[in-house]
Amino acid sequence: MSVDGETLRRAMRLWATGVTVVTARSDGQNHGMTVSSFTSVALEPPLVLISLERITRTHGMVERSGLFGVTILGEDQQDVSDRFGGRIADLDDRFAGLETEILQSGVPFVRGGLAFFDCKVVAKHPAGTHTLFIGEVTAARSRRTGRPLVYFNRDYRRI
Repeated sequence: MSVDGETLRRAMRLWATGVTVVTARSDGQNHGMTVSSFTSVALEPPLVLISLERITRTHGMVERSGLFGVTILGEDQQDVSDRFGGRIADLDDRFAGLETEILQSGVPFVRGGLAFFDCKVVAKHPAGTHTLFIGEVTAARSRRTGRPLVYFNRDYRRI
């Protein structure tokens, strides 16, 4: 027997997590969303995993293009998290006014992040209302300094 969604949500609020923005490029359009469901899977080959709700625009773009980017946000990027977390509507340009950069695939990354992962989808698995995308990291870059933006119990935290 499974627990209900609200019970799981209350319990998961007590899991501190880093905050990322997952970005995609498809049909000449850029889009992205704030995601906390991100983790390393393997070093050989270099694989990471993200979980995206199927109804989101970002999900559709990742599925069509087979590419995605992950930016790990720094503690000073709460506004970026809010922007990509829905404070700007899904159909609007969440990149408007932001500086971006590109590593290899053409997927945009939000400048100022702590680390960047350029990924090619190598597997996808349906999981409830979401899809788990496993991406091979084709390029990565990280800063030598900085602290991550952390989310815990429905609020941003600092280390």
